[in-house]
Formats: sequence, structure tokens, C-alpha cells
Amino acid sequence: MKKGLLSISPLFLFLLLYLLPGIILGDFYKMPIVVAFLLSACYAIVITPGKFQDKLAIFSRESGHPDVMMMIWIFLLAGAFASSAKAMGAVDATVGLALHILPSSLLLPGMFLAACFISLAIGTSVGTIAALTPVAVGIATEASVSLPLMVALIVGGAYFGDNLSFISDTTIAATRTQGCRMRDKFEVNFRLVMPTACLCLLLYYFLGRGIDIPTNLPDVTFVRVVPYIVVIVAALCGMNVMMVLLLGLSLCGIIGIATGSYGLLGWLQKISEGMLGMSELIIMTLLASGMLAMIRHSGGMDFIIRLLTRKAKNKRGGELSIAALTSVVNLCTANNTVAIITAGPIARDIATRFKIDARRSASLLDTASCITQGLLPYGAQMLIASALATEIVGTALSPLSILPHLYYPMALGVTVIVCILFRIPRKYS
Repeated sequence: MKKGLLSISPLFLFLLLYLLPGIILGDFYKMPIVVAFLLSACYAIVITPGKFQDKLAIFSRESGHPDVMMMIWIFLLAGAFASSAKAMGAVDATVGLALHILPSSLLLPGMFLAACFISLAIGTSVGTIAALTPVAVGIATEASVSLPLMVALIVGGAYFGDNLSFISDTTIAATRTQGCRMRDKFEVNFRLVMPTACLCLLLYYFLGRGIDIPTNLPDVTFVRVVPYIVVIVAALCGMNVMMVLLLGLSLCGIIGIATGSYGLLGWLQKISEGMLGMSELIIMTLLASGMLAMIRHSGGMDFIIRLLTRKAKNKRGGELSIAALTSVVNLCTANNTVAIITAGPIARDIATRFKIDARRSASLLDTASCITQGLLPYGAQMLIASALATEIVGTALSPLSILPHLYYPMALGVTVIVCILFRIPRKYS
């Protein structure tokens, strides 16, 4: 027991260093998240058994895992696209178009729906957040909407599609580990998330009724909107997120140079600035990946799995164990796909033991991981959303300030607990 607690103690140290001072004493006393990750990562290396050189090799290997490097590529391209789009006027023009078209009461639900549809099409929350956050930040600035609320709205909507999409890696991992078809898991998931999404749409409608859109809006230069229109259409058509960002970046360069917003060297300078703006996020990602790898290497995952599954005694307890197991593993990996792959085989054993429908266990795996990842202040999605918002407005936006406004993941968490306790829907219980 003591060994198990020690193996997961780096995560507790990180939460203690990063979350508690800011919550208790205020933002002035909050430790920078990079420093919190660095200290926790060093501590994880120290307490892990084995030779220092071997531990450092494990840390470095997992920090450079292909999945981590793919995220870093997306971060770099998202930063470059956001910076060059802002410099050539694409963000302002897209915001202006949205404010011209949408009534004030539909701004919030309209942006939430956009995030839902794009994430459903491309199957990735990170790509959706990278595409829509700059527009959401611009709207928040122009319409005097709370910036954390606007960013949280995009983050929440991004998980709607991440949870449901047929091409989402979480859907693929959940169905493969549980041995069911994607369309069957989709049907179960749809019954869970749709009522929650509709309630959130209604909430955003009421929250948006007091928004005042400026009446003296400038005319929109449509050609400057083209990069964002192409990015959104390409995403809806299912194009790979990296190709989407490269296409948007190229269009920003072509249109920006043609309209005189910047020259070739100016465009390259903006690309450089955007990529450098992601440096803190990339350092955090590398440190977090290495730290969490040390937790796994020390047996932290096995300890958590044993702890959360030993109390299950009936079908309801089995389903709660699956959801809790996935959530806690997600806390320790900061990656919903990895959490599903890690917890999936155990979840299948629990489902077999308590005769839980495979479609139900797959749905619980995917949904619980998306809820946890959606509320994780050190998850890639929250970090890239706050980094992009900071890049655009020039003022730091902490993931912790976004957290209280994540209504969709919170509401979905309540929905899952209610569905487990009251055996809803009966068809799959």
C-alpha cells in the first residue's frame, strides 16, 4: 500500500504545487505550471527505483513518444497559424463576419455548435480547439464576453465530437478493447450526450441574452475570412488536422502577401513568433509525459487499478468502477486515449464478471475519459486553448480560470453518474 502511494505521489505533488496555492491564496501566489511540472518530474525520477541513467532513459524515451511528438507538431502549427492569421487580419475579419451574421443571443450557442460539429467531423478535440479558439477569443473581445467562458465553450464542444466521432482515437480504442462495433457504441453514447448537449445549448442561449454586439462594426473584407472558412470546411470534410493547419497557414501567407498585410519575410517572422509562443506548452508536455511515464514504470497504474476494482460487487458497482478507473488513470496519464488503452482490458474483465453489455462498457470508458480530460488543467487541450488565447490577447489566461466555465464536461459527468445509478437507458443496462 505504501509503495503504491509513493509511486503516484509525483502527481499529488504537482497538484499541491500548482493548484492549491492559487486556489487558497489567489493567483498572485500561484506557482508557474512549468516549474510545478519540473519539480514533480525531478521528484518522480528520484523516487523511482533503479539506476539514475536507466531512469533518465525511460523519462526521455517516453517524453519523445510518437504520440507526444505528434501533439507537439500540432502545437507548433496551431501557433504559427494563429499568429499569421491574426497579423493578416483573418481573425478580425472572421469575428466581424460572425458578429454580422449571428444575433447576440445566438453567439454562445452558435460557437458551441460549431465546436461540436467540427470535432465530430475530425474526431479530435485538439484540432477543434486549435481551429476555433482564435475566433472565439476575438468574439469575446469585441462583444465584451467573458474570455474564460468563451474559451471553455470551445473546449467543452470539442469533447462532444471527440466522444462520438467514428474516427476519434478514443472511440477506436474503446470499441477495440471492449469487443463491440463502433455504431453500437455510438448509439449508447448518443443517448448519453445528446440530452446534456441540448441542456448546455439552452444554458448558453440564456447566458448570451445579455450580450451587446457593437453597432459600429466595420465592413468585412471577405478575402481575409477565406483561411478560416477553408480550415473549417476542410475539418468538416475529415482532413487530417495537421494538413488542415498547413493549408490554413499557406492561405494566410498567400492572402497576407497579396493584400500587403506583410511581405514574405514578415510572414515567416509571424510563423516564428507563433511557434515560439508555444514553447512553454511544449516544455510542459515533455515534462508531463516523462513524469507520468515514471509513475507507470513504478507500478502506479497497477496500484490504482487494484485499488478501484476490489470493491465492485454488482453490475452498478462494476460500472462505477469502470468509470472511476478510467478517470483516475486519465488523471495520471493526461491523455484520454492512453487511459482507455490502459484501463480497457481491466474494464472488459469487470464487464464480463458482472455481465455488463460491451456497448455499455465501451461507452463508459470513452465518456469517462473525455469528461476527465475535459476538466484537466494540465491536459493538452486546456493548455493549447489557454496558450492560443494568451497569444492573441497578449495577457496570460490560466487553465484554472477556464475550469469553472466547463459546463458541458461537468454536466456530462453528472449525466453518467445518474445513468449508472438509475440504470439508464434500460436497453443496455
